[in-house]
Amino acid sequence: MRQGFLSLLILYCGLPLLAQAADDPPVVPLWEKGAPGFEDRKNEKEQRNVKTSGEYSVTNVHNPYVTVFLPPKDKATGAAVVIAPGGGHRELWVKHEGEFVAKWLSEHGVAAFVLRYRLGREKDTKYKIAEHALQDGQRAVRLVRSRAKEWGVNPSRVGMMGFSAGGEVVALVCRNPEKGKEGAEDPVEQESCRPDFEALIYSGPQGIVRQTVTKETPPTFIGVGDEDGAAVWLVEHYQALKKAGVSCELHVYAKTPHGFGYRPSKTNRPVDAWPQRFYEFLDTQGMLKKE
Repeated sequence: MRQGFLSLLILYCGLPLLAQAADDPPVVPLWEKGAPGFEDRKNEKEQRNVKTSGEYSVTNVHNPYVTVFLPPKDKATGAAVVIAPGGGHRELWVKHEGEFVAKWLSEHGVAAFVLRYRLGREKDTKYKIAEHALQDGQRAVRLVRSRAKEWGVNPSRVGMMGFSAGGEVVALVCRNPEKGKEGAEDPVEQESCRPDFEALIYSGPQGIVRQTVTKETPPTFIGVGDEDGAAVWLVEHYQALKKAGVSCELHVYAKTPHGFGYRPSKTNRPVDAWPQRFYEFLDTQGMLKKE
């Protein structure tokens, strides 16, 4: 075991809400019986690799799910964001690229759902990014829409945000905007998986580079550091979005590398205010108007 790290195993039982502390946000699996074709793996243990700081990465995801952060009813705007953390498709950094952001958004009236998706580059994995991670992203959007009334969400204001590898998941979902399947036995599958907006935070290239951008692409928010190689393709992507007539916003932060994420304990750099810029973007897109 590497110094400074502690590995914890968490049993994920596949019930609609997992056993957890009373003050923890609820957790909802994407499929009640497990991911299609992998139902026999839904009870396998998820692994947390915990740092001394308390943050951790997650591996061994076989029963994908979302952690739910709902805003107070008096603050709810109806907007919702499915958040896909990064980690190179080998792990998921669910704190600074997930739960910290989700909590900030929920405190500002936006429902947030942190996605544990299956990992296509983990050792000995049987999953593929453009198949299973994509499927998880699509299903998460459908799930939020299917429970919109329960969660106080407007089904026409459901978007996605992704960090690094998670940005690739978001981009892939936006490139595969399947409509709801009429007559599907599973009511979740009757919902559309097309995001109403997307946020690409230092996203990887898959689903972006060498892809045709059309005017059907959802309004897009992009954030990246100028010391990050991802700035090259994200700036090009912004230009392609503009050429296609897609409403979009780009923020390139000086002297900023990859992986800045969001931590409430760090607020002294300009890049630390990017959630506020994203919130303003949602407002500009008409996503925050209370009904």
